[in-house]
Amino acid sequence: MKLQEIKNIDVANKRVFIRCDFNVPMDEYNNITDDRRIRSALNTIRYCIDNDCSIILASHFGRPKNGFEEKFSLKPIAKRLHTLLKQEIKMAPGIVCDETISMAKSLEAGEILLLENMRFEAGETKNDEALSAKLASMADIYVNDAFGVSHRAHASVEGIAQHFDINSKAAGFLLAKEIKFFHHIVNEPKRPFVSIVGGSKVSGKLEALYNLVPKVDKILIGGGMAFTFLKAQGYEIGNSLVEEDLIPEAIKIMEEAKELGVKLYLPVDVVAAEAFDAEAFAKPTTTQEIPKGWMGLDIGPATALLFSQALEDAHTILWNGPMGVYEMDKFAKGSTKISHAVASSYATTVVGGGDTADLVRVTGDEDEMTFISTGGGASLELIEGKILPGVKALVIEE
Repeated sequence: MKLQEIKNIDVANKRVFIRCDFNVPMDEYNNITDDRRIRSALNTIRYCIDNDCSIILASHFGRPKNGFEEKFSLKPIAKRLHTLLKQEIKMAPGIVCDETISMAKSLEAGEILLLENMRFEAGETKNDEALSAKLASMADIYVNDAFGVSHRAHASVEGIAQHFDINSKAAGFLLAKEIKFFHHIVNEPKRPFVSIVGGSKVSGKLEALYNLVPKVDKILIGGGMAFTFLKAQGYEIGNSLVEEDLIPEAIKIMEEAKELGVKLYLPVDVVAAEAFDAEAFAKPTTTQEIPKGWMGLDIGPATALLFSQALEDAHTILWNGPMGVYEMDKFAKGSTKISHAVASSYATTVVGGGDTADLVRVTGDEDEMTFISTGGGASLELIEGKILPGVKALVIEE
């Protein structure tokens, strides 16, 4: 798969529309608490500034329901961009209203216009053709640098790209880097290749597990999804999260791993609690002795040690999904220990975005990881071996 990249097309003095992913966490006072996604887009934006482009930036933020909502406005993003780029960011009043289009058309070289939240337009998530055409009319060049939403066929991601030929559209530096990294990790890893898969549900990771088992040397399964596998082995798991209908799939994955000689690790102990509550009484217990009516909410100390030892000889580690309910301090120890183990290893370490990226930031291990993806769902689909809709539109036909 050959991707058209921004450095290979002529952008000089052109009007460039860059789809970014500025969907960053904010506190209740609209302060940005982690601007990694904004900083990740700066290379592409600065490259366009250096080439005297007029720049139109677009992103979504949160999940607004009915048009404009002040709490989902991109004004705080404009403010942070102004701080990071040290230049004025023009804030558009809307997305494709006449005033916004006129502002886009009258931009001078080096000027930046930030459109309002793409999801204020109902047509964005429906990949509406009329909206795509209006967005495309603002620019000469389209650049997708939003890896985090490239698995969505949305108007500003996939629809707009259809209005540009292959020499007028490209992947930004961040998107190109993410695609290359995951392609290389999954298809040509240095061995031993160990994958850590966590999170709450097997259903969300099923395809990824099927794709990973033939490619890895070891697979460590933690988080809520581990209980479906433990139940499949006949353990009493109390009130822990389980997807009964996926037990046959769990058995199939375990059998395939055994057949291929892949070591599959499951928790040997958990931190169980009487209820899903930060204040609930909790205790470590082996997976064979989870009390009836209790639920496992984190991997236990023995499992954290076991998993850490399994990681010791790894040359490549791919991690997607926490080991427990890390948002509650009481159930964050397992995820924290695994984070430290991954960070201190000598392997190439790749963290698949979303919750896992948030977790390594909280544990202070962010700088020790080789690569942290900006997209959770998108990285998962790449691991599943899919071509993302936002990427497919930028592939050069060979």
